[in-house]
Amino acid sequence: MIEQLQVEITALEAEIATLLQERTDLGKDIMLPTDDAPPPILVVAYRRLARENPELFAELKGIDDAIAALENQLTKKQLQLQRLIPQARRAYQEQQLEEARQQAQIHADRINEIAAQLAIEIRALKACADELSPLYWQVYYKPFITGFKTISVPYIRSDGDVWTIVNRIV
Repeated sequence: MIEQLQVEITALEAEIATLLQERTDLGKDIMLPTDDAPPPILVVAYRRLARENPELFAELKGIDDAIAALENQLTKKQLQLQRLIPQARRAYQEQQLEEARQQAQIHADRINEIAAQLAIEIRALKACADELSPLYWQVYYKPFITGFKTISVPYIRSDGDVWTIVNRIV
């Protein structure tokens, strides 16, 4: 929709430029009084030129009317485009957000898989340490220090739209 409006705006601008050039080319043959002349003299001069060249002035009037109509359409299209741009930007941002959320979900799921594997490995190591500690005491006459009273594993939990990293105690 935005691209179509931009194409239409470009086409309107090109058409207006063409008409302005045509008007300039047509007006070259007319000797108009300078703009610093008193207004009554300007009015009389324009009326005299219009009577002497009715077809030319009718064509110039038609070009002026066409330019005015095209400029009106151009303004409407530009306003329409200005209204659509924020909507398109928001839709693009929402799309980017959704893609990022999907990527984050993949990583969160992978973290949770690794956390589950880590929890299994920690339990296995704790079991070995619990089994090893009495033997270690008998051989070396000192305790085997494990630090396994509480071990936490990162885990990502989603509460609706909010994801939190929590530590699960193993």
